[in-house]
Amino acid sequence: MTESLPGALKRRSKQVAKRLLGYDSRNWLRIRQIEAFTAFLEVDGRKSSDVIEISPGWNRHWKTMCSNYTSVDFPEFDICKDRTDRQYSVVIADQVLEHVQRPLAAAQNIHAMTRPGGWAMVATPFLFRVHARPHDYNRWTPAGLKQLLVEGGFPESEIEVFSWGNRACAKAHIGGPVRSYGLWRDLSNDEEYPLMVWAFARKPG
Repeated sequence: MTESLPGALKRRSKQVAKRLLGYDSRNWLRIRQIEAFTAFLEVDGRKSSDVIEISPGWNRHWKTMCSNYTSVDFPEFDICKDRTDRQYSVVIADQVLEHVQRPLAAAQNIHAMTRPGGWAMVATPFLFRVHARPHDYNRWTPAGLKQLLVEGGFPESEIEVFSWGNRACAKAHIGGPVRSYGLWRDLSNDEEYPLMVWAFARKPG
C-alpha cells in the first residue's frame, strides 16, 4: 500500500521541523556507550582489524564502521557453549550478556575468541526494563561486570569499566521504552543511576 500525498507531506514536514529544532533521534539510553565504543574502535586502527560481533540483531552499527567484520547470531550461536575456531583482534558483545543463561560460560568463550593482545568490548544494561530476546536473565553494576570478565579469564588490570545514566532517563524509561534523545534531554551522568554499563577488556599478548 502506497502512502498518500497528504500523508507523505505531513511526515516530511515533521522530519524537517524536528531537524530545524535540533531534535536528536539517537537512542538516549545508549548515546554515551555508542560514543565510547566508536572512539575505542577509532584508536590504533582497531576498526580495520579483524572484528567479530556476537548477535548484532537489529543493530548493524559496528558492521558499517569496521572493514574486516564478521558476526554470529545468538541464540543460534549460543555463546554459553559455542566459540569460533579462530580468534579475533576485537570481540564485540553489545547488549548480549543480559540474555544468556550462563553468563560466566559466555564470558569464558568471549575470552577464548579474543586473540592475545586483542580486546573484548562488552555492553549491557543495568536499569532497564525486561526485554526477552528470547530471554532476559541478568543485570550487572560496573563492579559486577568487571568481576564477571575477571572470572571469564581477563586480568583485572586489563579491564576498564564505565557506565552512564541519570534520574531523568531512568524516570522516563519507567514510563515506557525510551528511544529518541529528542530535545533538551539530560546527558549528565549520575553513577548511582547507571542505565548502561560497558567494558573494554584486553587479553595479554
